[in-house]
Amino acid sequence: MRHFLSPAARAARTRRLRVLARSTRFRLERAAAGRGGGRAGLLLPLAHLSLRDSRTLNLALAAPEPDLRAAELLISRGPRRFRVPLAVERGTDGGPLLTATVTLRDALDATYAKRDSPRAPRLTEGVWRLTVVTTGDDGRVRRRGLGLAEGVVPPAGPTAPHAPNPRTGTLMRVVRCRSGRAAVQVTRSRPRAEVVRFVPRGDGITVYGRVVAGPRERDRAGWPGRAVRRRDGVLAPVELAWDGDGFSFALPLAAMTGAGPGQWVWDFHVGELPLGRRLTDVADLPAAFPTPFRLVALPGGRLVRAHPHFTAAGAFAVTCLDITKETS
Repeated sequence: MRHFLSPAARAARTRRLRVLARSTRFRLERAAAGRGGGRAGLLLPLAHLSLRDSRTLNLALAAPEPDLRAAELLISRGPRRFRVPLAVERGTDGGPLLTATVTLRDALDATYAKRDSPRAPRLTEGVWRLTVVTTGDDGRVRRRGLGLAEGVVPPAGPTAPHAPNPRTGTLMRVVRCRSGRAAVQVTRSRPRAEVVRFVPRGDGITVYGRVVAGPRERDRAGWPGRAVRRRDGVLAPVELAWDGDGFSFALPLAAMTGAGPGQWVWDFHVGELPLGRRLTDVADLPAAFPTPFRLVALPGGRLVRAHPHFTAAGAFAVTCLDITKETS
């Protein structure tokens, strides 16, 4: 007997297969990036290595040789290579220290494409190998990988240790290959609907957002917006106004409070994308963006108490209650 899958089941199976293929590719690329560095003893120990906001790579290590004619950091993946000069400074112990600070560009981000040098590192999705290339006083060129200690966890703080590019959603982070070698992994974002801001007024609340890593503008023309009551999935339509990748809408408070008595929490979707703020380095969104309850006077004289807020998981939600009777 042949079994036919519903469109939703087929879409879910396709997503699972894509996730599996992607994770397998990253594992293979990490294994390939970890080769060529030799045994752990041949990897250079690091004084510092960090990548902040998926943009700024900071590197510091003790010079492997006392007298160097030149030193550079080679960032490579397959045939693509970017070279970053390493500066020689004096460490706290008085010895030579090789340092570099370089901005890594997302290849999907066209903002800086025209003003950047062609040699500026523009990284595509995948795992990029980090290699220190030194030229000694004798003219000998040596290539060594960077060793990354295992099990090092950044201390907890107000910001997350890794943050995606706010424009494209691409995440760049330093990873440790199985051999102990350090590499940079670049992961593209899945399509997201991100809240830019919301503006409360006396007669309503307007939400402004944008679609990141989504389909082309013409393919989004028919996307519906909707509010979904968290308790039971009751829907309230949302009218979206588009401007390129950006969109805006007024919260349908009349439909939300008119769907039934009581105070309920509502989530929002743009097309099939849940609305939220996830492309951020803020570790605790509710604490960083506290929002008070708002009183909104609707047409017809109804009074609604609304609380737009972000959840700990980054979802945008609204709690609302019709308080017309209590105030009359």
